[in-house]
Amino acid sequence: MPSITYELLKKDEKTGARAGIIHTPHGSYPTPLFMPVGTQASVKGVSPDELRDLGAGIILGNTYHLFLRPGAELIKEAGGLHKFMNWDRAILTDSGGFQVFSLGELRKITEDGVMFRSHIDGSKKYLSPEISMDVQMALGSDIVMAFDECVPYPADYEYAKKSSERTTRWAERCLRHMTNTDTQSVFGIVQGGMYKDLREKSAKEITALDFPGYAVGGLSVGEPEDLMYEMLSVSTSMLPENKSRYLMGVGTPDFLVEGVSRGIDMFDCVYPTRVARNGMAMTWNGRLIMKNAVYTHDFHTLEEGCGCYACRNGYTRAYIRHLVRANEIFGLRLLSLHNLWFLEEFTRRMRAAIIDGTFSEFKREFLANYHPHG
Repeated sequence: MPSITYELLKKDEKTGARAGIIHTPHGSYPTPLFMPVGTQASVKGVSPDELRDLGAGIILGNTYHLFLRPGAELIKEAGGLHKFMNWDRAILTDSGGFQVFSLGELRKITEDGVMFRSHIDGSKKYLSPEISMDVQMALGSDIVMAFDECVPYPADYEYAKKSSERTTRWAERCLRHMTNTDTQSVFGIVQGGMYKDLREKSAKEITALDFPGYAVGGLSVGEPEDLMYEMLSVSTSMLPENKSRYLMGVGTPDFLVEGVSRGIDMFDCVYPTRVARNGMAMTWNGRLIMKNAVYTHDFHTLEEGCGCYACRNGYTRAYIRHLVRANEIFGLRLLSLHNLWFLEEFTRRMRAAIIDGTFSEFKREFLANYHPHG
């Protein structure tokens, strides 16, 4: 039996939305869920205790970055990533593929793997499906992602076809090489670019390999929203219902609710902490740009009724605006805690609406009130 299993509890009758539980070696967590990103074994500006308090269950580590620094062997020596970063809940590690392929001119792809230059010191490095599995086994994450090639946008048909076929072959190599199956599970990744037939072909090939869970990759990479949703619908329609479904790299609430309505269970993104460092707060009505002068004398909290550390302790928009403009770290921490709480609470409310049978109403009301551009 795989170390990661998924339990489907309720499916919305009008959409593809699902409420379930993902069971891992480090706990069981209700879905839909949002996973904060700890690129270098730390969610920027937020402690593990704070992550637990805001309700995070699974967090991400970045294989590419940890492979380069401090190195997988050092983390293995420390007892694995959980002990190294003092996190007792679940961890998902990406394969390093997306980061490597985003290097552009600094990398060369072959059938065997990818040669690339480190963004840190320019030294030559090499990643393959087998090396990615070795690194992730050393890290000891609960969920291991198969090494894939992320198809860029735009990409012509022949490139997308060859890339997706290579991703399938690499997925087979990942499964063959993975040995820690008692404590770790590999998720396969559906690719195919922005072509319906290639998405369907990729999904058929990847699901035939019988992974414990599946991700949809290669979306939210610059394509129009309508095209993204179309490709997501095609992809999820091909995935089995008894396994987790993960949409990679998506973290805005409008994308989350659309993803959930198409059957996605898990999301991750650096978005909530990245925009916090730029002085932005996420709310149920849209963005608050805290540098704006309109908040100079605004002594309300970021959002009324919010349960985050900043709001429940009465930190005002005026104070946070001052901290942001003064480049005080505390202001960016308050915004990070708020944004992460917001997305965790957002997924909790979506789950409650699915279970109550009111998800369609939840989605309609949210999108009517949400203004993504502030």
